[in-house]
Amino acid sequence: MEELIKKNHIAVNVKADNWEEAIREVGKLLIDDNCIDEEYINNMVKSVKELGPYIVLTKGFALAHAAPDEEIVHQTSVSLITLDKPVEFGSPNDPVGVVMCLACRDHSTHVDSLSNIAKKLMSDGFLNSVSNCTTLEELYRVVNN
Repeated sequence: MEELIKKNHIAVNVKADNWEEAIREVGKLLIDDNCIDEEYINNMVKSVKELGPYIVLTKGFALAHAAPDEEIVHQTSVSLITLDKPVEFGSPNDPVGVVMCLACRDHSTHVDSLSNIAKKLMSDGFLNSVSNCTTLEELYRVVNN
């Protein structure tokens, strides 16, 4: 089994009162592992404030990310959370209950990572399976199978 997302970069039933808190929570997993600086989270939030909810890619799912940056992204990485209750981003695909964070150091890695995530998302029933997970172990298995 190839590990797409490390276990310590996954959390289930995370509390967030709004979209900004959801982005901060998914990013915090990467800060705690020293993969990114706080500034990267601020950049993700700023992008949504400036460009709108473009990160809500499909019903119930948001892919939080910002421009690649070698100074504030120490290691290209991905994190994933499910929310205890979905939040509104202001998107037709609201409410969002699954939030993924993609942090890349350079543009080519960013494009490759987005491609791999898209393949996983398009696999039949993947998001539904993720949404239905109730434990960290279960979510880890679903994501990395």
